[in-house]
Amino acid sequence: MTTDTAGTADGSGRERPYVIVGASLGGAKAAEALREAGHQGGIVLIGAEHERPYERPPLSKGYLLGKTPREKIYVHPPQWYADHDVTLRLGTAVTSVDPAAHTVTLADDGRIEYAKLLLTTGSVPRRLPVPGADQEGVHYLRRVEDSDRIRAALTPGARVAVIGAGWIGLETAAAARTAGAEVTVLEAAELPLLRVLGREVAQVFADLHRDHGVDLRFGAQVEELTGKDGTVTGVRLADGTTVAADTVIVGIGIAPDTALAASAGLELDNGVKTDQHLRTSDPDIYAAGDVANAFHPLFGRHIRVEHWANALNQPQTAARAMLGQDAAYDRVPYFFTDQYDLGMEYTGYVEPGGYDRVVFRGDPATREFIAFWLTDGRVLAGMNVNVWDVTDPIRDLVRTGRTVDPKTLADPSVPLTDL
Repeated sequence: MTTDTAGTADGSGRERPYVIVGASLGGAKAAEALREAGHQGGIVLIGAEHERPYERPPLSKGYLLGKTPREKIYVHPPQWYADHDVTLRLGTAVTSVDPAAHTVTLADDGRIEYAKLLLTTGSVPRRLPVPGADQEGVHYLRRVEDSDRIRAALTPGARVAVIGAGWIGLETAAAARTAGAEVTVLEAAELPLLRVLGREVAQVFADLHRDHGVDLRFGAQVEELTGKDGTVTGVRLADGTTVAADTVIVGIGIAPDTALAASAGLELDNGVKTDQHLRTSDPDIYAAGDVANAFHPLFGRHIRVEHWANALNQPQTAARAMLGQDAAYDRVPYFFTDQYDLGMEYTGYVEPGGYDRVVFRGDPATREFIAFWLTDGRVLAGMNVNVWDVTDPIRDLVRTGRTVDPKTLADPSVPLTDL
């Protein structure tokens, strides 16, 4: 194992810094990991936003609900960057990468040289491609200012239409109902989260939101956002009906932000394609977080995971690999949600339709259970709902790949650790 002490020198003899593009959770944790791993050279962290790096899950959960104070969302205190000799450049967009020259170009035409480059550019919300989608009152949730605007609109009696019943759609719907708004969720599929969870478990979330007074409409095809004087007034559907709305929240998925990777000529495939060390097709450029489609040793294939745990943990692997240390990312994917009185953790990875049965430990109707997705008797993933301190044994079940008896798996009297 080797520890890098400085970047590669340019023609002037100066040491080139390690540059991280994307002042996000992933970018901030990468800077932290580089210092912890012994890097003594320069680190430049560049972000297009004016806010210092923060975590995004609270934007649709505690922060949106007004329960999490703003200061709690930030990755580090303001002074941390200076204390650790990290140059933080905020409000600075990077427009291109030149791998041959080892430079990144900024929006003001400035250039920064790099010894190694890490892309933590994340993802961008998919836009709603219908007339009227650019009116006032139409919101996407990605940045803290988005959450601020949505929270201001979630008032008692407000009419809120949520387009898309994925995680963002359901979490914002829960926040809106908690605030006393009237909420309609419009989803093209038959159930919420159908691709992610499958029919057996998706029904749990449909029942949850209906029980809290949400008007769920499935098979809904949005044709137009109606408006008056540039402000949204409703959502017109293909069946001719219109859902009145003062506020429309669009949550129809995200796409990896690969513009810079494309400018660098990196290999792309549902994101920036990397090996298990998070190294791209260029040996001096790495990628982590939402944007990285990384080879996963446990699953033997490339996967891209759009969740907080990857942004939190992948940068540690990337930093060590950038320093020439032996590091591979093989953590089992993990994510969580909080909606009303339901808390959930999901551990594992299942392709849509890539399982042959679901086994429940506990009764889904009580919203206190564990669901397991299996194929050929092997546990691919487990989701604990209002059941706590079980993520470690679930992760171990996924990692071992051993076959288990479904009856034993479903029996609450048998400790998971025994399996």
